[in-house]
Amino acid sequence: MWDESLILAGRSFRSRLIVGTGKYSSFEVMRRCHEASGTEMVTVAVRRVDLSRQGESLLDYIDVGRITLLPNTAGCYTAEEAVRTAYLAREAGLGDFVKLEVIGDEKTLFPDVQGLLEATKTLVREGFIVLPYTNDDPVVAKRLEDSGAAAVMPLAAPIGSGLGVRNPYNLRIILETISVPVIVDAGVGTASDAAIAMELGAHGVLMNTAIAGAKDPEAMAEAMKLAIEAGRLAYKAGRIPRKLYASASSPLEGMPDWAPLP
Repeated sequence: MWDESLILAGRSFRSRLIVGTGKYSSFEVMRRCHEASGTEMVTVAVRRVDLSRQGESLLDYIDVGRITLLPNTAGCYTAEEAVRTAYLAREAGLGDFVKLEVIGDEKTLFPDVQGLLEATKTLVREGFIVLPYTNDDPVVAKRLEDSGAAAVMPLAAPIGSGLGVRNPYNLRIILETISVPVIVDAGVGTASDAAIAMELGAHGVLMNTAIAGAKDPEAMAEAMKLAIEAGRLAYKAGRIPRKLYASASSPLEGMPDWAPLP
């Protein structure tokens, strides 16, 4: 039987796939990919969108009646910068959800953990629904939960790398450690990567480059939708244990002992 919805801060989402809005060849391609993916939440980089809406904007191509906006603080390198960006998004009418990024290194785009924790505490106090992008450290994940994060979003691999889940063991520990949803963010390259994340027990997956950078983005968006559904269903079904040696598919117990032919 199919699974329950993803719950974020009391909001229910049937889709467990969150999709980005960057790197598409056109806004129309982006729109079609969102539709094919079945997503109900998309990220919007606050610093890269025209919030004045004076001209054509990617916001014109998002069905906000069906899709929840998740503004993100991409490009912010300090807690103060990230907090200001979140305020800007809320004042522009993009809502209270925020994908919080505080980057610590320009080359790897790994998060600044200290700044991330500081910004999370500040934004939670100000009524934001904070979804922080973080590394795959279980200790940091627990501290983010304790700081009031509505979900924790550990990376599978560096942003845009397409390497897939590099450390499944840390993700499993995070899933055992915290009670808020865990959404794998960054590093997914193809549908099998998304399925693996979901089979581990992740509550959702966020991706952008894997779809926008594919040869056929719309087809990849649909593939990701199916992978998310299959991975979650497999996780709920429960896989068989791994064994070193073969195990017969057709058990021999109880079968008659046939006499040899003359």
